[in-house]
Order: sequence, then structure tokens, then C-alpha cells
Amino acid sequence: MEAYQDIKKAEKAAFLSMFAYLFVAILKVAVGILGNSDALFADGLNNTTDVIAIIALLIGLRISRIPPDKDHAYGHRRTETISSLVASFIMLLVSLQVIFESISNLIEKNYGAPSLLTAIVAFFSGIFMYIIYLFNIRLSKKIDSQAIRAAAYDNRSDAWVSFGAFLGILGAMAGLPWLDAVTALLVGILIGYTAVKIFFDAAHSLTDGFDVSKLEEIHTLIAEVSDVKEVKDIKARFNGNKIWIDATISVDAELNVTESHAITEQIESVIRTAFPNAYTLVHIEPFFKE
Repeated sequence: MEAYQDIKKAEKAAFLSMFAYLFVAILKVAVGILGNSDALFADGLNNTTDVIAIIALLIGLRISRIPPDKDHAYGHRRTETISSLVASFIMLLVSLQVIFESISNLIEKNYGAPSLLTAIVAFFSGIFMYIIYLFNIRLSKKIDSQAIRAAAYDNRSDAWVSFGAFLGILGAMAGLPWLDAVTALLVGILIGYTAVKIFFDAAHSLTDGFDVSKLEEIHTLIAEVSDVKEVKDIKARFNGNKIWIDATISVDAELNVTESHAITEQIESVIRTAFPNAYTLVHIEPFFKE
């Protein structure tokens, strides 16, 4: 039930981002065209594709709610991470398009003359998207959702892009018409950087990569449990926003099954306190005194 509630919260955050992107995309594209700003138009185009990425995220979250079945004993939670991967591809394609068009405009000296309204819209969009970022990043930490974390990073990237567009537009208005096109180019590069970062984070998780520092922390927690003689092996991986931990420990060979089982329950409790989203499987081996 707790996992289901986490996914519901993630879906609400995704819907919030989607409506935010729809709003700013329509606003930026319309004002960018009317106000002759390449930077603002490129920013709006980026937000338009963000809507598609969020839809992919929502589909992934909805599938991840499907309970385990005979073909998916661990459930379907990795679809949440796959949706982050899809979002990174969409963002990368947009970045390449924006970069290509910006370079073409710079080579051909096809500069616009942005209006004051475009600067106002760009600044407002930056503030608006940063507020959305703060909401999503806090939620991602609370429920430990990689997909919502990726969406939050995208929100932050969009906020910086809008602030950059604002400065570029001001520069163009001040007599540097090429600055709007340069800002559009920087927008494309920043979008690409964010896409690559999201891709590597998702790929790392899908290939069972895990933060070494967290693994060392889990090792320490287990080693400090009374009656644990040795932590012989420990592995961990993500399944959606859940951590699956496999640990092999040694205990006194003279303990009976009930006593050994009590140790495993204590280990699970200690880890769950530090990592509420963790599931732990403990394998026990006998420890013989030399």
C-alpha cells in the first residue's frame, strides 16, 4: 500500500509538470513568434517536447503500479526508470534541432528583433519553472523516485534556459542582435547536457549500478548488529524507487534456527529505518571459532 501511495504521489507530480509545460510552451511559442525571439521560441519548443516526455513518464508510472505476476516476480517498477530513458532521448533530439537552427541563424546572420514582451515572458517562465522544480525535487527525495528526480532536473534546466533567454533578449534589445541567436544555441547545449545526464543515471540503474557510498553505509549498519560475526558479501540494486539488498552474513554456528532468524529480522529493521524503501534478503552462514 505504501508503494502504491508513492506512485500516486509521483503521478500527481508528473501531471503538475505536464500542465506547467503546456502552459509555458504555448505562451513561449506564441510570444516568441510574435515578438521575434529565436531564444524564446527555442525554449518554447523544448517545453513542447517536455510534454511528450512527461506523458512517457506517466505511462511508465501507470505500468509500474501493476502488481507482480508469474512473468514479473519483482513487479513492473523498472518501467519508471525506462520512462526516464525515453525522456532523455526526446530531450536529446530537441537539443540537436535547436543547436542546428541556432548555428544556421548565426552563419546566415538571420537575427530577429525581440520585443520587451518576450523578455518579460522569459523571466516569468524561469521563476514559474523553478517553483515547479522545488516542488518535484522535494517529492523525489521523499519517495526516492528516480523518474520524478529526472523530471525535477528537467524543470530546473528549463528554468535556467528561460533565465538565459531573458538575458539574451535583453542583450539583443540593447544593440547586440546576434546575442538572441547565441542564447538559443546555449539553450540547445544545456538541454543536451541534461538529456545525457538523465540517460546515464537511468542506464546506471537499469544495469544494476548502485551508489558505492550507500553500499558501504548498508555494510556498516549490518556489521553493527549484535551477534553478526562477519558480513561476507553484500549487493544492492534499484527496482524503480525500491532498493533490493542481498546480504550474506556469518553468525555463531551454535545458534539455532529461531535465534538466527531473529538476527535477520533485526538486520531488516535496522536497514528499513535508514532506508525506508529497502527490501532485504539475508543469507546466513555458520561462523566457527578458530
